[in-house]
Amino acid sequence: MRPKHLPARDAVYADLVRRYHEDDEFAELVKAFAEGLGITMLAVTQQAGAIPVPREESPFELKFDEYAKRAALGGNRGVDKMLHGLAHLAVAALAFPRPDDLANTSYVGYVAVAEVDAVLRDACRVLEQRAVEADENQDPLDTAPDLERAWRAYARRPAAASTKDGRLAPDTTRAIIAKAVRFLADQGFLVFRNNESGGSYRTTARYQEQIREVAASAAFRELLDLGVVSVTDPSGSLAVTNGSGDGGTDV
Repeated sequence: MRPKHLPARDAVYADLVRRYHEDDEFAELVKAFAEGLGITMLAVTQQAGAIPVPREESPFELKFDEYAKRAALGGNRGVDKMLHGLAHLAVAALAFPRPDDLANTSYVGYVAVAEVDAVLRDACRVLEQRAVEADENQDPLDTAPDLERAWRAYARRPAAASTKDGRLAPDTTRAIIAKAVRFLADQGFLVFRNNESGGSYRTTARYQEQIREVAASAAFRELLDLGVVSVTDPSGSLAVTNGSGDGGTDV
């Protein structure tokens, strides 16, 4: 329930994680207790600790209204909900663009607000072209994947604009992405690095475990299939850590 709390920083927590893997009876007790709270144990690792995922209608489930409150969404929540969904999808795809990145715990992804926006803008251009071709072929757009129907709302929003006092206007796409990554950081999925490119973050082992589940979704595959997420060398979007857990330094 404390997403930033890690076994590497707490000897008692580390012992409980070891016991979970060595004592089957204890592990079953933990799972049963979690089930009673409406929670599924996604994973328990020394790097990430326990990763509980609340099921639908669990008292611990994060409702969209609660997310909207934390992310300070605007008045048009229906559209903003969709745009935030695209932002979260693009962050995950940019952080882990290859299957090996999810399978190998020595990898850590790097994302920045401006890069996420660029990926989504490129996706909008590809999907717009698809829509034009579909119209020319008299193929109804509503038969296309969900991602293809969402590009219009994103493309209409400006990437960046300033308020009178110099702050980033809240209805811009970069402001939406900034809110999404700050939420992920609050949940222990990302770690803030610096303010470059609108805000730069690295992923955590907790996020990697979570995205292993998301990677099976159709929307995630559709975004990667567009070919707009590039894979850079280890000095870019992916890098090897020193293996000491989320508290270690990057190499």
